Amino acid sequence: MPVHAPDAVRIIREYVTDVAGRYYGRPATRTEVDTELAADPSDDLSPPSGRFWLAYRGGTAVGCVAIRLMSAEVAELKRMYVRPPERGSGCGAALVAVAERAAAELGARVVRLDTRHDLVEARRLYVRSGYAEIPAYNDSRWAQRWYEKRLEAGPPVR
Repeated sequence: MPVHAPDAVRIIREYVTDVAGRYYGRPATRTEVDTELAADPSDDLSPPSGRFWLAYRGGTAVGCVAIRLMSAEVAELKRMYVRPPERGSGCGAALVAVAERAAAELGARVVRLDTRHDLVEARRLYVRSGYAEIPAYNDSRWAQRWYEKRLEAGPPVR
């Protein structure tokens, strides 16, 4: 899915609105969302060094996930989001699995991600998916927790 397709833009804005609002403890403003999207654009979530997916239910985008290569063997999970009514449905786990398969196909042997303390649903999903907490690998002002998963060696999964 192109990261600049209309459905992708809508769900990414919804994602940023949700996590920013949770951070601020109030609904995020349009200006705050625009500022964050400008500071952390999604351009590198497209080939050749990244990938982006949407999950659909009933013709409506209900979630998204992306990966980008940080190095030849390390990929980063980005933009992981599932709309609140879909949480607990398995959608998040399916999105993470798709991203991990693509990371392996791109040659990555490790997937990393960062998140915050208050994103408890995401943290629970990552641990259930086999991610372990690691020391900080970036200095993102939004990150408070960092995770990593080693991918199985072998040929890419198709």
